[in-house]
Amino acid sequence: MAYCWNWLVTRPGHHKRLLGIAAFLFLLFALLIGQFYKLQIIEHEKWLHTAALQHKMVVVEPGKRGVFYANTSLKKGHPDRPQPLVIDVPKYHLYADPLAFKEDLREEIVSTLSSLLHLSPENTAKIRTQLNKKSHSRKLVMWMQRANRDVVHSWWIPYAKKHKMPSNALFFIQDYKRSYPFGTLLGPVLHTVRQEKDGKEQICTPTGGLELLFDKYLKGKDGKRVMMRSSRHQIERGYVLQKPEDGADIYLTVNHHIQAIAEEEIAKAVDRAGGSSGWAILMDPHTGHILALAQYPFFDPAQYGSFFSSPELREHTKVKALTDPYEPGSTIKPITLTLCLLANKELKARGEPPLFDPNEKLATSPTSLPGRRKPIKDTHYHKYLNMYLGLQKSSNVYMAKMAQRIIERLGADWYRAQLQNIFGFGYKTGIELPAESVGLLPKPGKKHPNGTLEWSASTPYSLAMGHNILVNSIQMLRAWGVFASRGHLVTPTLIRKIVKEGKDILPPKQNTFPKVLDTDIVEHMILAMKPTTKPGGTATRGDIFGYTEVGKTGTTEKVINGAYSKKHHIATFIGFAPVKEPRFVLLVAIDDPEYRYIEGVGRNQMAGICAASAFREIGARVLQYLGVPPDDPHGYPPGDPRHDPDKADGMKDVARLKELYDRWNK
Repeated sequence: MAYCWNWLVTRPGHHKRLLGIAAFLFLLFALLIGQFYKLQIIEHEKWLHTAALQHKMVVVEPGKRGVFYANTSLKKGHPDRPQPLVIDVPKYHLYADPLAFKEDLREEIVSTLSSLLHLSPENTAKIRTQLNKKSHSRKLVMWMQRANRDVVHSWWIPYAKKHKMPSNALFFIQDYKRSYPFGTLLGPVLHTVRQEKDGKEQICTPTGGLELLFDKYLKGKDGKRVMMRSSRHQIERGYVLQKPEDGADIYLTVNHHIQAIAEEEIAKAVDRAGGSSGWAILMDPHTGHILALAQYPFFDPAQYGSFFSSPELREHTKVKALTDPYEPGSTIKPITLTLCLLANKELKARGEPPLFDPNEKLATSPTSLPGRRKPIKDTHYHKYLNMYLGLQKSSNVYMAKMAQRIIERLGADWYRAQLQNIFGFGYKTGIELPAESVGLLPKPGKKHPNGTLEWSASTPYSLAMGHNILVNSIQMLRAWGVFASRGHLVTPTLIRKIVKEGKDILPPKQNTFPKVLDTDIVEHMILAMKPTTKPGGTATRGDIFGYTEVGKTGTTEKVINGAYSKKHHIATFIGFAPVKEPRFVLLVAIDDPEYRYIEGVGRNQMAGICAASAFREIGARVLQYLGVPPDDPHGYPPGDPRHDPDKADGMKDVARLKELYDRWNK
């Protein structure tokens, strides 16, 4: 070695050779240092990311969506225990790392998975396609139950070990799926979320209803978990990068027992009447709380795909009580008479004579009125009626003549203003559901889109009997709430409160509502409405045995191909019970009941036949559930041992009305 060195340094030009070697070594070292600097400093993030892709993966750690809770606080003495109406249950998605599979084993893996999970040929083909992708992460099966996950896991771990494949080549990611403990209960109101999450952020897309309107409260935030890729470690091992955040819980006003009663009875009523659909809504008239909102045919949120893929079934996914306006018909007649009583007060304050006397004998034979081509007439001929008989017999002529007097004395603007300001017609209720229809309250001087005036000379007479006005059922419920609450215009609501992590983020609403009608007028109208459900009235089937109630029928013709149809109707009944301390206002609607005559009963399509009986059944069962003691212990039909017409509520007044009617009309 020493010899070589001596030879190197003693040869001519040795200094140049030393410098060249040194320069070469220095350059080589510099290149190494530069490459090291490039890899470790300049391209650090790039190679770190590449390494992470090979050894780690970030998966979504889903947060639970908020829960809807029923109102369990209605029964006195019963604890208010949370009762979920919809919950998130843990499910599992099966993923694969196709690049980790041995080529000659893929078909065997597909076949085994198909057998273990009982997959259809179509789904088996999808798995085969996914496993042929050049990817480290492909979704194979969604929404697996824990039992199925355990079956696959038990097979895969020894299989992977035997064939020397990474145990994490098949792995599971937990997720949450909406589940409905009560099935279709409250389906159109709640709705659901799509199973396939959208976008890179994997967002749950609501299909409608409360899920859509309160999505920002319900959805929470997903977290992130880093999972390790290694043949020695299962994919489930890792660490939380960002903790998930659960959504807020929503406490509804709806009671699940009352909702079940309403759904059962409305289904019976629609089937019995041969109708296309129907709905029933109960509201607490003092708080505006919706206690039940039932609709039939039912919408099953768990099967939302089949409903939205069919135009016929899609119709049942909307809340028709809110989205489908209709002419209220005779259910508006008590409101017409209320305006007459209010007009008397207005005129008295002006020092003018009253508009009418409730006991006045008024001729009610078919009558011609300004602006109408045909005379107004009643379904049954009556010579003379007063206010009480006019309401009991549901006289169109009586109501029209009263409207004529209002217009002549106080004008169209006054008439319309009372309908809007006192009873809330013409503007939305604001209930917490999407797609509410505003309806239509004609306005003097305003034109329809076709150029015709909304308010014509004949409009007041039509309004008086519930035509030429459109309302949704929640609006009608709010209007009748004025009677039940003794003069207050309540705001219907479905939400009691929204809670997140034990704190109210949307606190309970205040139950303070404007007083819009004097109590004495309300009491007068309640007295006038009582005979409707008694003998001689149009809704004897609406009598809730053992309890006091008031109510009114409404049967209106539907518009088919631009014209009123004599064979297609909306039949409604609305009322409340008990009369002195009402626990609910209830509206029942039957859409398109079969047009036929029932021997010994009457015309099937009339509300007094098909809707009033559902009101009685729902009302009786709800009052019994709430533990409300009967306030009319003798108000039972003849043949019942409790029946006593001399002691039953309102029967003496009914007898006097009958005597008066017979004297005037025979």
